[in-house]
Amino acid sequence: MKSINVNTVLAVMLSGLLIMAGGFGLARIYDNMHNQVVAEASKLGPIEENHSESAKSQDLKSIIAENQKLVVCLEVELDYGKVQGSGFLYNRQGDVITNAHVVGDARTCRVKLSDGTVYQGTVIGRGEQIDVALVRVPELAGKEPMKIARDRMAEVGDEVIALGSPLGLQNTATTGIISGVNRDLDIGDYHYKGLYQISAPISHGSSGGPLLDRHTGEVLGVNSAGAEGENIGFSIPITQVLPLVENWSKNPSTAPVQPTTGTVGKISEKELATAASYLVEDFYTCVNNGDYVGAYALLGSDWQAKQPYEKFRAGYLNTLSVSDAFLKPGRHSATPQLLDWNASVAP
Repeated sequence: MKSINVNTVLAVMLSGLLIMAGGFGLARIYDNMHNQVVAEASKLGPIEENHSESAKSQDLKSIIAENQKLVVCLEVELDYGKVQGSGFLYNRQGDVITNAHVVGDARTCRVKLSDGTVYQGTVIGRGEQIDVALVRVPELAGKEPMKIARDRMAEVGDEVIALGSPLGLQNTATTGIISGVNRDLDIGDYHYKGLYQISAPISHGSSGGPLLDRHTGEVLGVNSAGAEGENIGFSIPITQVLPLVENWSKNPSTAPVQPTTGTVGKISEKELATAASYLVEDFYTCVNNGDYVGAYALLGSDWQAKQPYEKFRAGYLNTLSVSDAFLKPGRHSATPQLLDWNASVAP
């Protein structure tokens, strides 16, 4: 019978214990690694739940609410009817920036605030080549104006907010992006150069309203034109506008302007025919694009009284296209048009 070496037995037992202890330790480590909660501080800040979407929405609401108080609706009486547009408070002198094509040759205009208050404004400057004008409203003097992006240009992809009164619907806000830059256009008597192209929807009555930076609320541009039937608008960079409006504010124009009384006798037949052709053309464009609200707004008040909107709309629902022989060729294409033809013209 072979004798059992005590040392060998002890070594075997010790090895077994070590193996068992190692296995138990590995099991505990595995369990801890799969069940532990990591509470590590980020180098960028403390780890929090993701509320970015709700935070953005609240910030957007705040920017719109704050700035809508400083956006106005302008109503101007011209010889061919009433023109409506938008504007915004630029400085503490009570000066409102808008488009020159909104105020036309008028000396004064009605300025309606977001709360419905109406003041009388005086045009103290209007551009001849750049489509911008400045209207002074004494009652707004001392009021905190909108923030202006004076030292930077917007870039493609920047998020923006367009404020104004499209189709007379005051306190309207739309969002989009800068979809193009450095666009050049010739519309009417104005040459537009270096425009922002935007995807934020704008329409008749939006002219003169501000284009805001989505994140800072600063004014980037003045909304001025749109492509009929397309989701494309154009805004004049505010940096182009500032030299003009600052000069007008310091040196307001006092040159007398022929008053516009709304009577046909004060303008020539040629001028009246030109104005009428634009209005009729815009009416047909609205109908062809299915914009029956815009077309109805162009009718005179007497016509509107005789025919309710519902009946007017029903009469054109099955119409494929309307046109008129005296309109200029090529004017029915989806090219950018001025957004001031929001007039109510007597038949």
